[in-house]
Formats: sequence, structure tokens, C-alpha cells
Amino acid sequence: MLFEQPVPPPAQARKLAHPLDLPASSAAPAPGTLLASSASQLGQKVLQFVLLLAGVFSAALGLKGFLLPNEFIDGGVTGISMLISHVTGISLSVLILLINIPFVILGYYQLGSAFALKTLLTITALAGALMVVSFPALTQDKLLIAVFGGFFLGAGIGLAMRGGGVLDGTEILAVYISRKLPGSIGDIIMIINIIIFGVAAWLLSVETALYSILAYLSAAKTVDFILVGIEEYTSLTIISFHSNEIRQLITDKLHRGATVYECTQGYGSHGHQRLKVEAVFTVVTRLEVISLTKAIHAIDPQAFVVMQSVSDTRGGLIKKRALH
Repeated sequence: MLFEQPVPPPAQARKLAHPLDLPASSAAPAPGTLLASSASQLGQKVLQFVLLLAGVFSAALGLKGFLLPNEFIDGGVTGISMLISHVTGISLSVLILLINIPFVILGYYQLGSAFALKTLLTITALAGALMVVSFPALTQDKLLIAVFGGFFLGAGIGLAMRGGGVLDGTEILAVYISRKLPGSIGDIIMIINIIIFGVAAWLLSVETALYSILAYLSAAKTVDFILVGIEEYTSLTIISFHSNEIRQLITDKLHRGATVYECTQGYGSHGHQRLKVEAVFTVVTRLEVISLTKAIHAIDPQAFVVMQSVSDTRGGLIKKRALH
């Protein structure tokens, strides 16, 4: 009986078969890829710096150009600093920096060192701008002072948040308390500001406190617009017997995702119904809501459409701007 001697595999094959050896295609990334990644990271850091700087300038304009000359205050740590400065005469810049330091330390443990460093630098820059830069009083009308003072202050807070920091430590405190106690971040901030404006009404005047509340509401709305802007999303649930045409409109023309689910009619304009019908669910920007509802009405004038504001989204075809 003859036994054949096994033929040894080629040397190169044995080399590649070793579990620690990798083919050339799995080698380190090409130099061009590394350069592109480094350039992208540098561009992102420059953008963050510009946003933080713009935020500091806008907030300083809102404070020194509008609110401070008329003794209007803001909410949060800035409002507390303004009240203490009014009573004691201590420099507002010093108070803003000192009162925010405990919140920066809290942010270091809650949100990380990078966030704490950006926040500290941003608050320090705001304190320096309030001390060094001078802005003329732009108007004497109290209503304009409250609205536009809040607008520029809110724009500064929003831009700073997009740059990765904050100008007021109240948000950090609210995040910490919300993890320990029941209640949302918004509820906690509202309670803090109610106390601040109540003290302002006692120390200053009720009229000043009311104008300050108006400035705070203007700032809060501006922050929402800076962070969300025209990309604020709205969810729509469309119940129609022409659901297939509506789904094609959403997916083919708007290029948005859509979810279709079956349901049964209960009670409507024709009384009790037990008919099977499909509902189409989608999320679009608020700029697309009007055109979409008109197109739905053209397909089915009897379609039942429910619209709701969306505070946040994850995944799907939704593409959101990063905060920073």
C-alpha cells in the first residue's frame, strides 16, 4: 500500500494563516485619513471657541447694554449675583465668578473635566468682559430693555451651550438635583427662579421684578431657538383610508421615515365604527408641517391628523445638529 506524503502549504499561505498575522489591507490607516481626521478635530475645536466667544460677547451686551443700567435682573446665578451686587455694592464680575465656582466643581464630578474647564473659561471670560468692555445704554424704553436684553442674554447662553459650556451654574445644579429628587430639570430651574424673582420684588420693586421676568422669558425662548432653531421637530399621526398614498408622499417626496400600523375605528363623525384603517406616523421639521398637511388634505380631505411637538429624537432618518 502506498501512502502519499502531504504537500506542505506555501510559505506565504502559512504566514497569513497565523492568527497574529494580518494582510496588508488591515494595516494602519493611510496618512491622508489621519490628516483629514486631525483637520476635522481642529475645525471642531475652532468652531467651539468661536461659539463660546460669541456667547460671551452677546451675554455681556445683554447685561451691560440693557439690563444693568435699569436694574433689571436675570434668573439663575447671574440673577443672584445682580441682587447681591445691588445690595452690597460688590463688583458683579467678581460675584459671577465666585458664585459659579461651586457649580463648576459640581459639573466636574457630574459632567466631566472637559465640560468643567470650558465652563470655567467661559464664565471667567464673561466676568472679564463685564469688567473691561463698556456698552452704551441703547434705549430707555423699559419694554424694549426687557425684551432685547433677554434676547441677547439668551443668545449668549445658547451659543455657549453649543460651544460645549454654560454661562450659568444653575443648569448644573438642576441636573444634579434631578438625579436625587423627583422632578425634571425645567421644574427645578423654575422653582429656583421663582425664589430669585420673589426676592427681587422685595428688594427692588414689583415693577422691576415683572420686567425682569419678561426679560427671563425672552432669554429662555431665545435659548430654545438657538439650540433647536428651525429644525424643531413635529410628529404627525395621520389616520386615513388613503394611507398608502400618504406614506408614499412622505417617503418618496419628503424622504422622511414613516411607520404604518393598523387600527380599528371607534367613534367618529359617522357614529360607532368597527372598520379597519391604517395610521401613518412620521416626524418632520416644523417648516415642513404646513406643506405636508396641505398635501395630505389634497389626497384625503377627511384624514384625521394629530400633531405634537417633539422634544427629542434618536435614530431613524432624523438628522440633528450637534450641540457642539
